[in-house]
Amino acid sequence: MSSEPESGLRVVLDTNVLVSIFTHPHRPIFRIWQAARQGRYRLLVSPAIITEVAEVLRTIFAWEEARIVRVGDMMIPHITLEVIREDLSDNRILECAVEGQANLIVSGDRHLRRLRTYQGISIVRSIDFMWTLGLIDAHGGPAER
Repeated sequence: MSSEPESGLRVVLDTNVLVSIFTHPHRPIFRIWQAARQGRYRLLVSPAIITEVAEVLRTIFAWEEARIVRVGDMMIPHITLEVIREDLSDNRILECAVEGQANLIVSGDRHLRRLRTYQGISIVRSIDFMWTLGLIDAHGGPAER
């Protein structure tokens, strides 16, 4: 995933979105992952995001280590943010987005979504991101390709 996509779109997916993608490959949300693999946008991750996703997959879904793999362009944040006090792990998402100069954060988390934007980075729901990529139509069904 090292080449820049044609759109130049740089995106951070929140832990809840990544976990949903990996644990429900038969659901429409999996199209977000497929779009990343096709190079339709550049996925940005950080060690904190990978650690949190891996922990959830290990403890809640009993995934073995071999199933947990690198998922995007690694960002090593050189900043520490304390914007969201209710859930400190949400700040790790913001740090990755700022460091990677993301265009979007995709999240179902209410604390993040309450911000709507952070330092010019829009925070959207996964369904809105799927619509933006043309993965679904206005009614939530598969988009005609």
